[in-house]
Amino acid sequence: MKKPRLAVLTAMILTAAAARLLPHPPNFTPIAAMALFGGASFADRRLAFAVPLAALLLSDLCLGFYRLLPIVYGSFALIVCIGFWLRTRRRVLPVVVTALAGSFLFFLITNFGVWATGALYPQTWSGLGNCYGAAIPFFRNTLLGDGVFTAMLFGGLALAEKHFPILRAPCTAAPVPCV
Repeated sequence: MKKPRLAVLTAMILTAAAARLLPHPPNFTPIAAMALFGGASFADRRLAFAVPLAALLLSDLCLGFYRLLPIVYGSFALIVCIGFWLRTRRRVLPVVVTALAGSFLFFLITNFGVWATGALYPQTWSGLGNCYGAAIPFFRNTLLGDGVFTAMLFGGLALAEKHFPILRAPCTAAPVPCV
């Protein structure tokens, strides 16, 4: 990967992660957008995981650690994998669809984790339903945050690539698709 592109992608993700440190409505965060963007934008799959996860870790160091950290990071890693599918499909509709998929995946996994820890809800089907039901009001902000930050990251990169051709991904015959 070209160094200017790597630097810009990394800076964009770190900037998005810094947004978690600013006052914001509950669940209006860049988490899923960073993961999706990393998976779709980094040619090296290791960096696609490492940069967004490291950015999340840095913001968590400032905010503090939490009980569901492994579940959050696991769902985050799965969203990076959704981003891999997006690599050769970086157009508006696929980005919107994958952003929504990431939001739903994060909602389903993390709220299942809340229920599975047994701290807040009984370990029954009713308890699971209550857990998801209680989380629905927060899901609106998750969707809004994912939408805003996904648009900023993907739109920002598209604008940067348009105005600075050196930032475009190199097209080679390598097994990793060009973006």
